Amino acid sequence: MNILGPDSLVFGVDDVAACVQYFSDYGLTPIGVSESGGRFEAVDGTSVVIARRDDPSLPEPMETGTMLRKTIYGVADRETLDAIATELGRDREVKRLPDGSIEACDDMGFVLGFQLSVRRKIDIPGEAVNSPGSQPGRGPNTIGASANAEFRPLTLSHVVYFVPDLAEASKFYTERLGFRCTDRFTNAGSFLRPAGTLDHHTLFLIQTPAFMKGVEHFTFHLSGPTAVLQCGYRFAAKGYQTFWGPGRHKFGSNWFWYFNSPVGCHVEYDADMDLHDDAWVAREAPMQVDESQIFLFQHREKWAPGGAPPAG
Repeated sequence: MNILGPDSLVFGVDDVAACVQYFSDYGLTPIGVSESGGRFEAVDGTSVVIARRDDPSLPEPMETGTMLRKTIYGVADRETLDAIATELGRDREVKRLPDGSIEACDDMGFVLGFQLSVRRKIDIPGEAVNSPGSQPGRGPNTIGASANAEFRPLTLSHVVYFVPDLAEASKFYTERLGFRCTDRFTNAGSFLRPAGTLDHHTLFLIQTPAFMKGVEHFTFHLSGPTAVLQCGYRFAAKGYQTFWGPGRHKFGSNWFWYFNSPVGCHVEYDADMDLHDDAWVAREAPMQVDESQIFLFQHREKWAPGGAPPAG
């Protein structure tokens, strides 16, 4: 099935104003925002959608209270949309919505939507690097870094679920929707990618107790590690609390920086994820600190060799 990846994540929230401020500061573009919610877009049109918790247009909430109400996947063509409807319709209700999309639940109770993808083609250069022994990524007199550089989230990368039954949750995506497992933590987590992308993962499932079921984090791709570090530093300077990072993951190789958020989960900046095709053989490792990151930094205020910045 030619599923490209997540197009949008939909949340029912307690504090719309805080979410509007948060995702605007994160770098997404507000679209149609009002007191009742709105959409926040990356450069390619993928997005986060927020609405009030009691908005009647939202799918019913999970029993655990997670604020995530729906994960909407983009597909490449109408044939894929029809194939998904036929496959899932064998054993569960599949709703056909007025906008042409379909909606169903996975085996853990997460509401999924599928639509012809809204992703726009983008042509934005990635971070260019000069390395001895290779052709320069930047020519002479081209500056590689600027304190005033502007970076924007480019595309919705992946979402991570806490699930009470990892084996069953993974089986649904691999056997019913054609996802591939790229890597796994033994009896603890599965990294999954759909057929329409080479990204290391667009979905990561983590085994947890049932009361924790919900979304753990999601992230948008940036153009490179410098973008992750500068965006994260600016975000932290606005008062948002770092949860984890900055650093670089082992599985997927992506740079990361996670922050707490008002949508009840963590929100990440990431960049430079590995790509895999069907020839890739999934690796396996125990879930432990050494396997989760190659290195980890710690955010601190700016400093100079002459001493700390002046107070105030």
